[in-house]
Amino acid sequence: MTTDARPAPQPRLNVLRTIAIYKLLKVLLLLAVAYGEQRLQDASLTAKLLNWATERPSGLEHRAVTALLEWFSGLSASGVQELRIVTFAYAAVFATEGIGLWMQKRWAEWLTTIITASLIPLEVWELFLRPNIGKVAVLVANTAIVIYLVWHVRSKGRR
Repeated sequence: MTTDARPAPQPRLNVLRTIAIYKLLKVLLLLAVAYGEQRLQDASLTAKLLNWATERPSGLEHRAVTALLEWFSGLSASGVQELRIVTFAYAAVFATEGIGLWMQKRWAEWLTTIITASLIPLEVWELFLRPNIGKVAVLVANTAIVIYLVWHVRSKGRR
């Protein structure tokens, strides 16, 4: 009687990998923000965006584009640099979490639990200051991730 010592194959998509995809989507979003910030340095693009928003005076895109351009134009050179650093730092953290979770590493479960839980109070505060549906969705998703990971790490540690 021979015993096969190989571990059972891991499912292709489980909760950890779903969380990993969520984290990696955040990386793509942050890289898109960094790319957009770089492109806004081009004055002709800024003018095109303003013209486009002006043609839609009553639409949501008018308010969003105008507010974004006003906010961005008000940043100092050091403010733009800080924005870049924060954007890339968050992207690096989310990439580390996402790749580690995809590979189903225990350290990534702990890292994601700690970092995601530490951001929840800031998300609650931001939601309190300027509520919107997107902030509610992110808060709900991150809270669910923390609850699942705490349960997962604790139940895995008892085996």
